[in-house]
Amino acid sequence: MTQQKTWTQAEMEKRLVRYADLKGLRNAFIDARTPGSDRKENFTIIGPGVSENPAQVVHIPEAHGFNFGAARQPFGCTNSQHSHLTAETFLVHTGKWRFVFGANKDEGYLDVEPGDVATVPTHMFRGFEKRDEGTGFLAVVLGHDDPGKVVWAPSVFKMAEDFGLKLLKGGKLIDTTLGEKVPEGAELEQPPSAEKMAELATPPMDELRKYAIKAADMKGDPNSPLAGEGVEEAPVIGDVDAGDGLKAGPISGHWQHGFAVRRLKLETGAVVPQHARAEQEVIFVQSGTLEFTWDNGSLVMGAGDTLTVPIGMMHGFRNPASADAIAFVIRGAAAPAAPQFATAQAAE
Repeated sequence: MTQQKTWTQAEMEKRLVRYADLKGLRNAFIDARTPGSDRKENFTIIGPGVSENPAQVVHIPEAHGFNFGAARQPFGCTNSQHSHLTAETFLVHTGKWRFVFGANKDEGYLDVEPGDVATVPTHMFRGFEKRDEGTGFLAVVLGHDDPGKVVWAPSVFKMAEDFGLKLLKGGKLIDTTLGEKVPEGAELEQPPSAEKMAELATPPMDELRKYAIKAADMKGDPNSPLAGEGVEEAPVIGDVDAGDGLKAGPISGHWQHGFAVRRLKLETGAVVPQHARAEQEVIFVQSGTLEFTWDNGSLVMGAGDTLTVPIGMMHGFRNPASADAIAFVIRGAAAPAAPQFATAQAAE
């Protein structure tokens, strides 16, 4: 592996999306005005995105093999029942949430809190609700560059129509309250048929519980090549054994995620030496302060910030603060390769 180019400070700052700079949209999807869902914000941070509204801001449109976005919702706000064709993984940043299953929200649920991770199987209905006071933030990883259209539960279509929203085949949202009209000859998306509904059956709760992990249960793996004094890397999602020494799991599914998720923890003053990766790497800071370093500069990241690291770029991490730095790392391969450290490269 060789570093392909020298990255300037300005170039890397464009690959950093700070929490304070996020630009959301309140009518990204067909359920935007239905009671309980009208106060949610949707964010497309990295990747082409899945919004039904072309007004959605895409912060970094570069294809990564997955999409990284977020939802921000106040107490009592819901995200309506829907199904995805690819993996949908939630990193709980702030707030207490409940994931509710089934087209009618009556087929089970999972409760999660800050630091927890949950992934939902493809081809089943799910929604989520913010359960505690204040505003909460969920980071979301969707598999593939094009995760396909959202399939909404039948009840969502009726509620949306009552509030002036229509969805065209192909996924474009029409807001009639703004004077938008359905183009002549265009077809409206229809609720899923009975046959389609049968294909979107909810798995047993005993299975669904396997797809969530509490923050307290994420354990550092000593086999991680990043592990060292004050540094631990915990596997979170891995469909298969990876080339970097981490085994599959603890979350894996009968469907393919196409990416791996790890939790990186650095104690005060801890350092991860410079290394390069063979796949896309997205860093989301859960808590604390994380300094990202490379030959030509550094970036100091805080809670809620997101950075995408170029393939092949030599980089390292440091915790310059008095509290632990905790970050989730999404790597754009089901089985990430071992990193190449700068010291090893120099020896060659």
